[in-house]
Amino acid sequence: MSGESRAEVKASPIPFNRPAIVGSELEYMQEAIAAGHISGDGAFTARCQALLQQELGVQSVLLTTSCTHALELAALLLNIEPGDEVIIPAFTFVATVNAFVLRGARPVFIDIREDTLNLDEGQLEQLITERTKAIVVMHYAGVACEMDAIMQIAQRHGIPVVEDNAHGLFARYRGRYLGTFGTFATQSFHETKNFSCGEGGALIINDPAHVERAEIVRQKGTDRSRLLRGQVDKYTWVDVGSSYSPSDLLAAFLYAQLKKLQVISEARRRIWERYQAELATWAAANDIRQPFVPEHCEQPFHIYYLVLASEAARDRLIEHLKTRGILGVFHYLPLHLSAMGVHYGGKVGDCPVTETVSGRLLRLPFYYDLSDADQERVISAIRDFAARS
Repeated sequence: MSGESRAEVKASPIPFNRPAIVGSELEYMQEAIAAGHISGDGAFTARCQALLQQELGVQSVLLTTSCTHALELAALLLNIEPGDEVIIPAFTFVATVNAFVLRGARPVFIDIREDTLNLDEGQLEQLITERTKAIVVMHYAGVACEMDAIMQIAQRHGIPVVEDNAHGLFARYRGRYLGTFGTFATQSFHETKNFSCGEGGALIINDPAHVERAEIVRQKGTDRSRLLRGQVDKYTWVDVGSSYSPSDLLAAFLYAQLKKLQVISEARRRIWERYQAELATWAAANDIRQPFVPEHCEQPFHIYYLVLASEAARDRLIEHLKTRGILGVFHYLPLHLSAMGVHYGGKVGDCPVTETVSGRLLRLPFYYDLSDADQERVISAIRDFAARS
């Protein structure tokens, strides 16, 4: 390779994310094609569901076309209706709230903790009313919410909990997997997630009373699942529902990734821990907060972020990285201050931690095959930035 070519490679842009290819994705997709079943609920869908059920030790897992659709499915199964209230963190993705608003619910936004950026369980009980029909938690960056306190409050009031676990597959809270606490939990297999099929998701069902109806609602309100198991010779419309089954081609891709869960997890751990160690001195000197992971939480190494002292400093760091060919990105905007959030009564000051953290948070490039050399470029570029200037 010429010196000029080496320079071009060294200067190549570093994206924020790049979907992983880890081995057998194409092989399994070809196998699905050869089997002649590429629509929903084929052999690879069954394999993915069985693998997740076994690894997590849960009652039932149903693959869906997205985490958004898994959330919508949960809202349908909880019979959310107009006039109901659902408590939702103000710092989360819009899909978390849309799933319940689509059923007519009014979102009640709750602020987050300063340390983990998760729902502040200390504010939860005061937001519960006789109209509260669900509490939705989102495990930010895959670091667990304080589920003991949350579940105690929910059980005391008889309110189901839904875990939006889009970030947290295979993470644990006090030794127990995230996604196994609530009545339902949802997973994402979007291309930005640790395990991906481009677009995809899953609904985890922890209450056996909901399993049969979940299968029906997921299959357009029909009892088609009974037909597939050979329990009936035809299926019919028996409930409300929609089409939430992903193509078996996507499930084949996903299965290859799930089979490599240890390999993917270990690679991401090394990258996260290098960021954490090599940026520690710089962060302390520049009044910048690194991610906090409580001792009783085992994270999945999904996101590496920094919280700067001000929004202006965050924006300057984004621009600084851009000049080096590095894409650093912000994250969620406060839902309660969005146009729709204001429509539901949100106003400045309702969720002060969300409001300040949102403007100061920056996510760094983080993906399965981020090379040592490219990560060194990111770290060096950050160290060259003087946050206080």
